[in-house]
Amino acid sequence: MRRALTAVLVAGTLTGPAAAPAQAQEYRYWSFWNGGGKDGSWAYATQGPATLRPADGAVEGFRFTVGADSAAAGKPRAAADFDAVCGRTPAKDGRKRIGIVLDFGTAADAPDGERPPKARTACAQVPEDASAGEALAAVARPLRYDSHALLCGIAGYPESGCADQVKDPDRGSGSGSRSSSAGSGDGNTRKADDAHGAGGGPSAGLLGGGAAVLVLGAAAGWQARRRRG
Repeated sequence: MRRALTAVLVAGTLTGPAAAPAQAQEYRYWSFWNGGGKDGSWAYATQGPATLRPADGAVEGFRFTVGADSAAAGKPRAAADFDAVCGRTPAKDGRKRIGIVLDFGTAADAPDGERPPKARTACAQVPEDASAGEALAAVARPLRYDSHALLCGIAGYPESGCADQVKDPDRGSGSGSRSSSAGSGDGNTRKADDAHGAGGGPSAGLLGGGAAVLVLGAAAGWQARRRRG
């Protein structure tokens, strides 16, 4: 299934709401969100962090979640409040400030044997042309990728696994305890820079928002058709 997942991802950017059939397979993954304005709300990203180049004053959120569609994906539980995250970081010429909100999810959503770290925020001060992914790399290393350049871990969490199927569909917060969003999103796969290189960061590789589920669903459908064939 991983081969099919990668093939779908590299074929192009996906956008649009993710719809899943009843009792669809759930996956455990990092979702990507954009701050929605002065009210501190969140919206699914419409670009992946590799291509999104937020302006100074933006807030970007990453939430480790379990879901089968965009409506079930958990959004960051902290508000998208730039002043709270970056208010003490002075502006600098040639740099921009991006608020980063990391929500490692709930204990119920954690992989077996792991416990999610406490949620945290950081103010990334990066070059003016930096992507959201580069801002993430500036404040949340180590980032972990799989062999297909999918971003699997942020700040070392989780220690293993990458967009894994959840074996027990009742496990986690997929039955309504997570916050939900009806938005859309997309993901990218090709990693142009080594996330651990000097001054580098992920220019691609993160499954973002609802498209993560769209892609995963496409891969699952391909696998099912292959079994029937």
